[in-house]
Amino acid sequence: MASSTQNVSDFQQSDANFHQTNANRPQSDAVYHQTDANFHQTTGPIMRTDDLLNEVETPAVLLDETKLMGNLGAMQDLADRRGVALRPHIKTHKSLEIGRRQVDMGASGVTVATVDEAQVFIKGGFESITVARPVISPSKWSRLLNAAMARGADVRVVVDSKEGIQVAGERAAAHGLTVGLFLKIDVGLHRCGLLPDDPRIGELAGMIHGHANLAFRGILSHAGHVYGSKCRAEAAEVADGERRTMIAVRDALQSDGLPVREVSVGATPAVLAAERFDGITEIRPGNYVFLDLLPVRVGVARVADVALTVLATVISRNERYYVTDAGSKTLTSDTGVHGMTGDQGFGLAYPASGFLENDGEMIVEKVSEEHGMVGRNGLDLAIGSKIRVVPVHSCPVANLARSYVVLTPDGLETWPVDAAGGSR
Repeated sequence: MASSTQNVSDFQQSDANFHQTNANRPQSDAVYHQTDANFHQTTGPIMRTDDLLNEVETPAVLLDETKLMGNLGAMQDLADRRGVALRPHIKTHKSLEIGRRQVDMGASGVTVATVDEAQVFIKGGFESITVARPVISPSKWSRLLNAAMARGADVRVVVDSKEGIQVAGERAAAHGLTVGLFLKIDVGLHRCGLLPDDPRIGELAGMIHGHANLAFRGILSHAGHVYGSKCRAEAAEVADGERRTMIAVRDALQSDGLPVREVSVGATPAVLAAERFDGITEIRPGNYVFLDLLPVRVGVARVADVALTVLATVISRNERYYVTDAGSKTLTSDTGVHGMTGDQGFGLAYPASGFLENDGEMIVEKVSEEHGMVGRNGLDLAIGSKIRVVPVHSCPVANLARSYVVLTPDGLETWPVDAAGGSR
Protein backbone atom coordinates (compact mmCIF):
# COMPACT_ATOMS: atom_id res chain seq x y z
CA MET A 1 0.00 0.00 0.00
CA ALA A 2 1.49 3.32 -1.02
CA SER A 3 2.10 5.76 1.83
CA SER A 4 0.48 9.19 1.82
CA THR A 5 0.82 12.51 3.59
CA GLN A 6 -1.18 12.38 6.83
CA ASN A 7 -2.28 15.98 7.31
CA VAL A 8 -4.81 16.31 10.13
CA SER A 9 -7.93 17.89 8.70
CA ASP A 10 -9.36 21.03 10.30
CA PHE A 11 -12.69 19.72 11.52
CA GLN A 12 -12.86 22.66 13.98
CA GLN A 13 -12.92 20.09 16.83
CA SER A 14 -13.25 21.58 20.31
CA ASP A 15 -9.85 20.20 21.38
CA ALA A 16 -7.26 22.67 20.21
CA ASN A 17 -4.82 19.97 19.19
CA PHE A 18 -7.34 18.54 16.73
CA HIS A 19 -6.32 21.40 14.43
CA GLN A 20 -2.71 20.34 14.51
CA THR A 21 -0.72 17.75 12.60
CA ASN A 22 0.06 14.81 14.87
CA ALA A 23 3.80 14.92 15.37
CA ASN A 24 3.91 11.18 15.96
CA ARG A 25 2.56 10.31 12.53
CA PRO A 26 4.94 10.02 9.56
CA GLN A 27 5.02 13.19 7.51
CA SER A 28 6.18 13.26 3.93
CA ASP A 29 8.41 16.24 3.16
CA ALA A 30 8.45 15.34 -0.52
CA VAL A 31 4.71 15.45 -1.13
CA TYR A 32 2.09 18.06 -0.38
CA HIS A 33 -1.37 19.00 -1.50
CA GLN A 34 -2.23 22.61 -2.30
CA THR A 35 -5.83 23.38 -3.26
CA ASP A 36 -5.45 27.06 -4.09
CA ALA A 37 -2.62 26.55 -6.56
CA ASN A 38 -4.49 23.50 -7.88
CA PHE A 39 -1.59 21.13 -8.29
CA HIS A 40 0.08 18.17 -6.68
CA GLN A 41 3.87 18.26 -6.42
CA THR A 42 6.32 15.43 -5.89
CA THR A 43 10.10 15.31 -5.97
CA GLY A 44 9.73 14.65 -9.70
CA PRO A 45 8.00 16.79 -12.36
CA ILE A 46 4.96 18.87 -11.44
CA MET A 47 1.71 17.08 -12.29
CA ARG A 48 -1.13 19.56 -12.75
CA THR A 49 -4.51 18.46 -11.48
CA ASP A 50 -6.19 20.14 -14.47
CA ASP A 51 -4.17 18.04 -16.91
CA LEU A 52 -4.93 14.84 -15.02
CA LEU A 53 -8.67 15.50 -14.82
CA ASN A 54 -8.96 16.41 -18.48
CA GLU A 55 -8.16 12.78 -19.26
CA VAL A 56 -10.92 11.36 -17.03
CA GLU A 57 -14.18 10.25 -18.64
CA THR A 58 -17.19 11.65 -16.85
CA PRO A 59 -19.21 11.34 -14.78
CA ALA A 60 -16.66 10.02 -12.30
CA VAL A 61 -16.49 9.82 -8.52
CA LEU A 62 -13.21 11.45 -7.61
CA LEU A 63 -11.26 10.96 -4.37
CA ASP A 64 -8.49 13.26 -3.17
CA GLU A 65 -6.14 10.83 -1.44
CA THR A 66 -4.39 13.50 0.62
CA LYS A 67 -7.67 14.79 2.07
CA LEU A 68 -8.89 11.23 2.59
CA MET A 69 -5.79 10.30 4.57
CA GLY A 70 -6.04 13.50 6.57
CA ASN A 71 -9.62 12.68 7.52
CA LEU A 72 -8.70 9.11 8.48
CA GLY A 73 -5.77 10.26 10.58
CA ALA A 74 -7.75 12.99 12.32
CA MET A 75 -10.48 10.62 13.51
CA GLN A 76 -8.02 7.99 14.68
CA ASP A 77 -6.14 10.70 16.58
CA LEU A 78 -9.42 11.79 18.22
CA ALA A 79 -10.19 8.21 19.28
CA ASP A 80 -6.68 7.69 20.63
CA ARG A 81 -6.72 10.91 22.63
CA ARG A 82 -10.16 10.21 24.06
CA GLY A 83 -9.38 6.60 24.95
CA VAL A 84 -12.13 5.03 22.85
CA ALA A 85 -12.00 2.32 20.22
CA LEU A 86 -12.71 3.42 16.64
CA ARG A 87 -14.81 0.97 14.64
CA PRO A 88 -15.66 2.96 11.49
CA HIS A 89 -18.83 2.37 9.52
CA ILE A 90 -17.80 1.31 6.02
CA LYS A 91 -21.23 1.90 4.45
CA THR A 92 -19.83 5.30 3.48
CA HIS A 93 -16.99 4.03 1.29
CA LYS A 94 -17.60 0.26 0.81
CA SER A 95 -13.93 -0.05 -0.14
CA LEU A 96 -11.51 -2.74 1.05
CA GLU A 97 -8.59 -0.44 0.30
CA ILE A 98 -9.94 2.35 2.51
CA GLY A 99 -11.00 -0.11 5.20
CA ARG A 100 -7.50 -1.57 5.32
CA ARG A 101 -6.04 1.89 5.74
CA GLN A 102 -8.42 2.51 8.64
CA VAL A 103 -7.38 -0.71 10.37
CA ASP A 104 -3.70 -0.03 9.67
CA MET A 105 -4.10 3.31 11.46
CA GLY A 106 -5.56 1.63 14.52
CA ALA A 107 -9.27 0.90 13.99
CA SER A 108 -10.42 -2.03 16.14
CA GLY A 109 -12.56 -3.46 13.34
CA VAL A 110 -15.31 -2.18 11.05
CA THR A 111 -19.05 -1.62 11.16
CA VAL A 112 -21.36 -2.58 8.30
CA ALA A 113 -25.05 -2.09 7.62
CA THR A 114 -25.81 -5.27 5.70
CA VAL A 115 -24.87 -8.93 5.49
CA ASP A 116 -23.76 -8.34 1.89
CA GLU A 117 -21.24 -5.78 3.12
CA ALA A 118 -20.14 -8.10 5.91
CA GLN A 119 -19.46 -10.93 3.46
CA VAL A 120 -17.30 -8.71 1.24
CA PHE A 121 -15.23 -7.49 4.18
CA ILE A 122 -14.92 -10.92 5.80
CA LYS A 123 -13.70 -12.34 2.49
CA GLY A 124 -11.36 -9.35 2.26
CA GLY A 125 -9.64 -10.41 5.49
CA PHE A 126 -11.30 -8.21 8.12
CA GLU A 127 -11.35 -10.05 11.43
CA SER A 128 -13.97 -8.20 13.51
CA ILE A 129 -17.22 -6.83 12.11
CA THR A 130 -20.31 -5.30 13.69
CA VAL A 131 -23.55 -5.49 11.71
CA ALA A 132 -25.41 -2.37 12.86
CA ARG A 133 -28.81 -3.17 11.30
CA PRO A 134 -30.94 -5.91 12.90
CA VAL A 135 -30.78 -9.24 11.06
CA ILE A 136 -34.13 -11.03 11.21
CA SER A 137 -33.93 -13.41 8.24
CA PRO A 138 -32.61 -16.94 9.00
CA SER A 139 -31.07 -17.13 5.52
CA LYS A 140 -29.11 -13.90 6.11
CA TRP A 141 -27.90 -15.24 9.44
CA SER A 142 -26.71 -18.41 7.71
CA ARG A 143 -24.84 -16.41 5.07
CA LEU A 144 -23.21 -14.28 7.76
CA LEU A 145 -22.19 -17.18 9.98
CA ASN A 146 -20.96 -19.34 7.11
CA ALA A 147 -18.71 -16.49 5.98
CA ALA A 148 -17.47 -15.92 9.52
CA MET A 149 -16.70 -19.61 10.04
CA ALA A 150 -14.84 -19.87 6.74
CA ARG A 151 -12.48 -17.03 7.70
CA GLY A 152 -12.49 -17.21 11.48
CA ALA A 153 -14.01 -13.74 11.78
CA ASP A 154 -15.71 -12.33 14.87
CA VAL A 155 -19.16 -10.98 13.99
CA ARG A 156 -21.32 -8.91 16.32
CA VAL A 157 -24.91 -7.95 15.50
CA VAL A 158 -27.46 -5.49 16.88
CA VAL A 159 -30.92 -6.55 18.02
CA ASP A 160 -33.91 -4.70 19.44
CA SER A 161 -36.56 -7.42 19.70
CA LYS A 162 -37.26 -10.85 21.13
CA GLU A 163 -37.73 -12.14 17.59
CA GLY A 164 -34.25 -10.92 16.61
CA ILE A 165 -32.68 -12.63 19.62
CA GLN A 166 -34.52 -15.89 18.97
CA VAL A 167 -33.40 -16.17 15.35
CA ALA A 168 -29.84 -15.23 16.32
CA GLY A 169 -29.78 -17.92 18.98
CA GLU A 170 -31.25 -20.56 16.68
CA ARG A 171 -28.79 -19.87 13.87
CA ALA A 172 -25.80 -19.62 16.21
CA ALA A 173 -26.70 -22.98 17.80
CA ALA A 174 -27.17 -24.58 14.38
CA HIS A 175 -23.65 -23.46 13.41
CA GLY A 176 -22.12 -24.39 16.74
CA LEU A 177 -21.01 -20.80 17.39
CA THR A 178 -21.31 -18.17 20.08
CA VAL A 179 -22.38 -14.84 18.60
CA GLY A 180 -22.08 -11.45 20.25
CA LEU A 181 -25.17 -9.26 20.32
CA PHE A 182 -25.72 -5.58 21.13
CA LEU A 183 -29.00 -4.08 22.23
CA LYS A 184 -29.82 -1.07 20.07
CA ILE A 185 -30.93 1.95 22.09
CA ASP A 186 -33.02 4.72 20.51
CA VAL A 187 -31.44 8.00 21.64
CA GLY A 188 -33.63 10.29 19.54
CA LEU A 189 -33.66 9.28 15.88
CA HIS A 190 -36.67 6.99 16.42
CA ARG A 191 -35.63 4.50 13.79
CA CYS A 192 -34.48 1.16 15.21
CA GLY A 193 -33.87 0.61 18.88
CA LEU A 194 -35.50 0.51 22.29
CA LEU A 195 -36.35 3.74 24.07
CA PRO A 196 -34.12 4.16 27.14
CA ASP A 197 -37.02 3.72 29.56
CA ASP A 198 -38.40 0.63 27.82
CA PRO A 199 -38.82 -2.10 30.45
CA ARG A 200 -37.92 -4.73 27.84
CA ILE A 201 -34.26 -3.64 27.85
CA GLY A 202 -33.45 -5.66 30.96
CA GLU A 203 -35.57 -8.59 29.80
CA LEU A 204 -33.89 -8.78 26.40
CA ALA A 205 -30.40 -8.30 27.81
CA GLY A 206 -31.09 -11.14 30.24
CA MET A 207 -32.40 -13.30 27.41
CA ILE A 208 -29.12 -12.81 25.51
CA HIS A 209 -26.98 -13.28 28.60
CA GLY A 210 -28.68 -16.57 29.46
CA HIS A 211 -28.41 -18.16 26.00
CA ALA A 212 -25.68 -20.76 25.54
CA ASN A 213 -24.85 -19.56 22.01
CA LEU A 214 -25.16 -15.81 22.53
CA ALA A 215 -22.95 -13.29 24.33
CA PHE A 216 -24.27 -9.94 25.52
CA ARG A 217 -21.68 -7.47 24.27
CA GLY A 218 -23.33 -4.26 25.40
CA ILE A 219 -25.44 -1.39 24.09
CA LEU A 220 -25.20 0.55 20.85
CA SER A 221 -26.77 3.77 19.54
CA HIS A 222 -26.84 6.03 16.50
CA ALA A 223 -27.72 9.69 17.04
CA GLY A 224 -28.58 10.29 13.39
CA HIS A 225 -30.84 13.19 14.32
CA VAL A 226 -27.65 15.20 14.92
CA TYR A 227 -27.68 15.97 11.19
CA GLY A 228 -30.59 18.29 11.87
CA SER A 229 -28.40 20.48 14.10
CA LYS A 230 -27.95 24.03 12.88
CA CYS A 231 -24.57 24.57 14.53
CA ARG A 232 -21.75 22.83 16.37
CA ALA A 233 -23.22 23.74 19.77
CA GLU A 234 -26.50 21.99 18.94
CA ALA A 235 -24.58 18.94 17.74
CA ALA A 236 -22.60 18.92 20.99
CA GLU A 237 -25.89 18.91 22.94
CA VAL A 238 -27.10 15.91 20.93
CA ALA A 239 -23.80 14.11 21.54
CA ASP A 240 -23.91 14.72 25.27
CA GLY A 241 -27.55 13.68 25.45
CA GLU A 242 -26.63 10.42 23.72
CA ARG A 243 -23.73 9.86 26.12
CA ARG A 244 -25.80 10.51 29.23
CA THR A 245 -28.64 8.30 27.98
CA MET A 246 -26.31 5.42 27.24
CA ILE A 247 -24.60 5.69 30.62
CA ALA A 248 -28.00 5.62 32.36
CA VAL A 249 -29.01 2.48 30.44
CA ARG A 250 -25.66 0.86 31.20
CA ASP A 251 -25.94 1.65 34.90
CA ALA A 252 -29.48 0.27 35.09
CA LEU A 253 -28.44 -2.99 33.47
CA GLN A 254 -25.39 -3.37 35.66
CA SER A 255 -27.45 -2.70 38.79
CA ASP A 256 -29.53 -5.73 37.74
CA GLY A 257 -26.39 -7.85 37.58
CA LEU A 258 -25.97 -7.76 33.77
CA PRO A 259 -22.41 -6.88 32.70
CA VAL A 260 -22.19 -4.25 29.94
CA ARG A 261 -18.81 -4.63 28.29
CA GLU A 262 -19.25 -2.04 25.55
CA VAL A 263 -21.07 1.26 25.09
CA SER A 264 -20.90 2.12 21.40
CA VAL A 265 -22.06 5.37 19.76
CA GLY A 266 -22.03 6.62 16.19
CA ALA A 267 -22.75 9.53 13.78
CA THR A 268 -19.88 11.68 12.50
CA PRO A 269 -21.21 15.13 13.52
CA ALA A 270 -21.92 13.95 17.07
CA VAL A 271 -18.46 12.43 17.42
CA LEU A 272 -16.75 15.54 16.06
CA ALA A 273 -18.79 17.91 18.23
CA ALA A 274 -18.68 15.87 21.45
CA GLU A 275 -16.92 17.46 24.38
CA ARG A 276 -16.93 14.39 26.65
CA PHE A 277 -16.49 10.68 26.03
CA ASP A 278 -16.41 9.34 29.59
CA GLY A 279 -18.53 6.20 29.78
CA ILE A 280 -18.17 5.52 26.05
CA THR A 281 -16.01 2.60 24.93
CA GLU A 282 -16.38 2.80 21.15
CA ILE A 283 -17.22 5.26 18.35
CA ARG A 284 -18.56 4.23 14.94
CA PRO A 285 -18.49 7.27 12.61
CA GLY A 286 -18.65 6.60 8.88
CA ASN A 287 -19.11 9.85 6.97
CA TYR A 288 -15.86 11.35 8.29
CA VAL A 289 -13.89 9.41 5.68
CA PHE A 290 -15.15 11.58 2.82
CA LEU A 291 -17.35 14.20 4.52
CA ASP A 292 -19.91 16.16 2.48
CA LEU A 293 -22.23 19.14 2.82
CA LEU A 294 -24.16 17.58 5.72
CA PRO A 295 -21.44 17.91 8.39
CA VAL A 296 -20.49 21.23 6.80
CA ARG A 297 -24.03 22.48 7.49
CA VAL A 298 -23.72 21.34 11.09
CA GLY A 299 -20.47 23.28 11.48
CA VAL A 300 -18.10 20.41 12.24
CA ALA A 301 -16.27 20.40 8.90
CA ARG A 302 -15.33 22.70 6.03
CA VAL A 303 -16.00 22.28 2.33
CA ALA A 304 -12.22 22.19 1.91
CA ASP A 305 -12.11 18.99 4.03
CA VAL A 306 -14.40 17.01 1.70
CA ALA A 307 -12.40 14.22 0.03
CA LEU A 308 -15.06 12.98 -2.42
CA THR A 309 -16.33 15.01 -5.36
CA VAL A 310 -18.11 14.17 -8.60
CA LEU A 311 -16.33 15.14 -11.79
CA ALA A 312 -18.72 16.11 -14.60
CA THR A 313 -18.60 17.70 -18.02
CA VAL A 314 -20.72 20.58 -19.31
CA ILE A 315 -22.56 19.00 -22.25
CA SER A 316 -25.01 21.83 -22.97
CA ARG A 317 -25.89 25.32 -21.71
CA ASN A 318 -28.76 27.75 -21.75
CA GLU A 319 -29.56 31.08 -20.16
CA ARG A 320 -30.13 29.60 -16.71
CA TYR A 321 -28.11 26.39 -16.49
CA TYR A 322 -25.00 24.55 -17.38
CA VAL A 323 -26.19 21.04 -18.15
CA THR A 324 -23.77 18.33 -17.10
CA ASP A 325 -23.56 14.57 -17.57
CA ALA A 326 -23.88 13.88 -13.81
CA GLY A 327 -27.52 13.38 -12.91
CA SER A 328 -29.32 11.48 -10.18
CA LYS A 329 -27.74 8.17 -11.21
CA THR A 330 -24.40 9.65 -10.14
CA LEU A 331 -25.15 12.43 -7.64
CA THR A 332 -28.31 10.73 -6.31
CA SER A 333 -31.43 12.77 -5.61
CA ASP A 334 -30.52 12.97 -1.92
CA THR A 335 -30.64 16.48 -0.45
CA GLY A 336 -30.24 15.39 3.16
CA VAL A 337 -30.68 12.51 5.60
CA HIS A 338 -33.64 11.41 7.71
CA GLY A 339 -35.89 13.94 5.92
CA MET A 340 -33.58 16.87 6.71
CA THR A 341 -32.83 19.11 3.73
CA GLY A 342 -30.79 22.26 3.16
CA ASP A 343 -30.43 25.05 0.64
CA GLN A 344 -27.52 23.70 -1.42
CA GLY A 345 -29.59 21.78 -3.95
CA PHE A 346 -27.94 18.55 -5.00
CA GLY A 347 -24.41 19.83 -4.40
CA LEU A 348 -22.02 22.74 -4.74
CA ALA A 349 -20.29 22.91 -8.12
CA TYR A 350 -17.04 24.61 -9.13
CA PRO A 351 -15.07 24.83 -12.36
CA ALA A 352 -12.49 22.06 -12.11
CA SER A 353 -9.77 24.56 -13.02
CA GLY A 354 -10.74 26.77 -10.06
CA PHE A 355 -11.96 24.25 -7.56
CA LEU A 356 -13.18 25.78 -4.27
CA GLU A 357 -12.54 29.35 -5.40
CA ASN A 358 -15.24 31.56 -3.85
CA ASP A 359 -16.18 33.38 -7.04
CA GLY A 360 -16.67 30.07 -8.86
CA GLU A 361 -19.30 28.51 -6.59
CA MET A 362 -22.51 27.29 -8.23
CA ILE A 363 -25.42 25.11 -7.08
CA VAL A 364 -26.69 21.95 -8.75
CA GLU A 365 -30.32 23.06 -8.75
CA LYS A 366 -31.99 20.15 -10.56
CA VAL A 367 -31.18 16.59 -11.55
CA SER A 368 -32.78 14.10 -13.87
CA GLU A 369 -31.41 10.60 -14.32
CA GLU A 370 -28.54 11.46 -16.65
CA HIS A 371 -28.41 15.26 -16.45
CA GLY A 372 -27.48 17.80 -13.80
CA MET A 373 -28.64 21.40 -14.09
CA VAL A 374 -26.15 23.81 -12.52
CA GLY A 375 -27.15 27.42 -11.95
CA ARG A 376 -24.75 29.63 -13.92
CA ASN A 377 -24.29 32.25 -11.18
CA GLY A 378 -22.77 34.75 -13.60
CA LEU A 379 -20.01 32.42 -14.81
CA ASP A 380 -19.20 31.76 -18.45
CA LEU A 381 -18.13 28.17 -18.99
CA ALA A 382 -17.67 26.63 -22.40
CA ILE A 383 -19.31 23.40 -23.46
CA GLY A 384 -16.79 20.70 -22.69
CA SER A 385 -15.61 22.33 -19.47
CA LYS A 386 -15.10 20.09 -16.44
CA ILE A 387 -16.73 20.86 -13.11
CA ARG A 388 -16.36 19.28 -9.67
CA VAL A 389 -19.41 18.82 -7.45
CA VAL A 390 -19.20 18.58 -3.67
CA PRO A 391 -22.19 16.31 -2.94
CA VAL A 392 -24.81 16.83 -0.30
CA HIS A 393 -24.45 13.23 0.87
CA SER A 394 -21.38 11.23 -0.13
CA CYS A 395 -22.56 7.81 1.11
CA PRO A 396 -25.19 7.12 -1.58
CA VAL A 397 -22.92 8.66 -4.24
CA ALA A 398 -20.26 6.08 -3.36
CA ASN A 399 -22.82 3.27 -3.36
CA LEU A 400 -23.90 4.12 -6.93
CA ALA A 401 -20.31 4.09 -8.17
CA ARG A 402 -18.41 0.96 -9.16
CA SER A 403 -14.96 2.55 -8.87
CA TYR A 404 -13.23 5.64 -7.53
CA VAL A 405 -10.84 7.75 -9.57
CA VAL A 406 -8.21 8.60 -6.97
CA LEU A 407 -6.13 11.74 -7.27
CA THR A 408 -2.82 10.90 -5.59
CA PRO A 409 0.38 12.94 -5.31
CA ASP A 410 1.82 10.73 -8.05
CA GLY A 411 -1.11 10.76 -10.47
CA LEU A 412 -4.40 8.93 -10.88
CA GLU A 413 -5.36 5.50 -9.57
CA THR A 414 -8.57 3.46 -9.72
CA TRP A 415 -9.96 1.73 -6.64
CA PRO A 416 -13.01 -0.55 -6.77
CA VAL A 417 -16.09 0.10 -4.65
CA ASP A 418 -16.04 -3.50 -3.50
CA ALA A 419 -19.37 -3.66 -1.68
CA ALA A 420 -21.33 -1.33 -3.96
CA GLY A 421 -25.00 -2.17 -4.17
CA GLY A 422 -24.80 -4.67 -1.30
CA SER A 423 -28.10 -3.78 0.34
CA ARG A 424 -29.24 -7.24 1.57
